[in-house]
Amino acid sequence: MQNLLEKNTAKVHQTLTDQIFYKIQSAIICGDLPAGSKISEPELARIYGISRGPLREAIHRLEGQKLVERTAHVGARVVSLSHQQLYELYQIRESLEGLACRLAAEHIDKKQILILRDILKRHAEDDAFKAGKGYFLQEGEDDFHYCIIKTSCNKTLEKMLCDELYHLIRMYRIQFSKTPNRPHQAFNEHIRILDAIADGDAELAELLMRRHIAASYKNIESNWIQAQGELHV
Repeated sequence: MQNLLEKNTAKVHQTLTDQIFYKIQSAIICGDLPAGSKISEPELARIYGISRGPLREAIHRLEGQKLVERTAHVGARVVSLSHQQLYELYQIRESLEGLACRLAAEHIDKKQILILRDILKRHAEDDAFKAGKGYFLQEGEDDFHYCIIKTSCNKTLEKMLCDELYHLIRMYRIQFSKTPNRPHQAFNEHIRILDAIADGDAELAELLMRRHIAASYKNIESNWIQAQGELHV
């Protein structure tokens, strides 16, 4: 009986940790918890109505996703990349996602191609996209980039891009990619990338993805610089 109670307690505890983890993760990615802001355990415990134990576990997991960084004598803060760090992150992303596209073109099957085309169809039907307000930026299996990486057949690459760096990249994609015309440009680039993958043209698929990520970086960099200027006015 004691073991059963312990298991049930652990299950509830894990559920609470998961819930608070996803809530804080979403708040960070969307900018509700701004980059560089201090993570106050008492304040978050009060806001979400939970004890400090599950909260600390959630914060630890967010550190693993590189969304939270802890500094000695300072404590935990929402990650805030410097201009150089953002540039380096996108250098890595451009190189690795280009490789993912090359591998996808070599390994993808017809069913996976249809799935990717269906994803782009859903993106085109999104109300915000049609209104020109932004690109469809859901995560996981609704994310075109995520699904291409999953077809690369390279588990190490998948771990790096779909786990270790995924949410940090999403944070900057969501907060700094809202530029007129860019959503439709990005969508058309996605179409061309998928066509190259479907044709089995690995070299072209890699080239198009690298260009796509480079264009994305220029857009994000411009908005990031503007935001930094507004902060210091």
